[in-house]
Amino acid sequence: MHRRDFIKQSSLASVATLLPVTGFTLENKPKFKMGLQLFTIRDAMKTDPLGSLKKAKAMGYQDLEIYGFDPENIGYYGYKAKEFKQILDDLNLTTTSGHYDFSSYFDKPEDELKKYLDACIEGAHMLNKPYITWPWLAPEFRTIENYKVLSGKLNWMAEHVNSAGLGFAYHNHDFEFTDHNGQIGYDIILQETDPKLVKLQMDMYWVMHSSKKTPQELITEQPGRYVMWHIKDMDKVTQDYTELGNGSINYAAMLSNIDQDALQYYYIEQGSNFAQNSMKSIADSAEFFKKNLKQYL
Repeated sequence: MHRRDFIKQSSLASVATLLPVTGFTLENKPKFKMGLQLFTIRDAMKTDPLGSLKKAKAMGYQDLEIYGFDPENIGYYGYKAKEFKQILDDLNLTTTSGHYDFSSYFDKPEDELKKYLDACIEGAHMLNKPYITWPWLAPEFRTIENYKVLSGKLNWMAEHVNSAGLGFAYHNHDFEFTDHNGQIGYDIILQETDPKLVKLQMDMYWVMHSSKKTPQELITEQPGRYVMWHIKDMDKVTQDYTELGNGSINYAAMLSNIDQDALQYYYIEQGSNFAQNSMKSIADSAEFFKKNLKQYL
């Protein structure tokens, strides 16, 4: 044990002896950092990335999932990857996953996709980011046959990413749950990808919105695969996105009863439909989460 860690643990033990038994328990310490998908504040990140990150940090967000990538310069938000990493370090923020534009390479030669993927891997290593995530499939590719093609791509891409020491995941929306004459795209992805290679990022909003199964059921059926979650609420009337606590998803009931064994990271997200603006929405969602849901994670 390093001297620094010994001192830290000794100090905690000393404090614990001064507290009531109920005042110092493992349950009081969150298991996961409070995460934010930066796509939520993409407008603010475009105009003032540094200021936006500082504000998010002040709201209690500790971990980030990024979106957008400049493969030519290996950069994010106008910064080279090393510069962006320094910004995160200075703010004591981490990034653990990123959404990348793989869909644009879906119908291009495999060597072009691999070149882009290699750039993503390089950027991820610079940020010390453990996961690369496929986030989206363009509408023109959403056929049953293409879900089979996608599954093949996910397998070899995951193997390539894993060989570089990183994890690879697929993120769902609603379209994967569309019924194509009795066939469901998401079922094909689950069945035809290697669970040891291709992990899953569950968007709980879209599962509740579009799937016939609940998040709990999907997680139970695919043990060890759902390593990341997106947490966002659903408007009670329109079923659009909304701030946490304003919608119809009972996250307290869900999070208190769901299997978390595979979970490594979660990210609060709201794609649009902000009550005022994106920064106010992530502030409101953070406040609700800390008061009502963080105890479960």
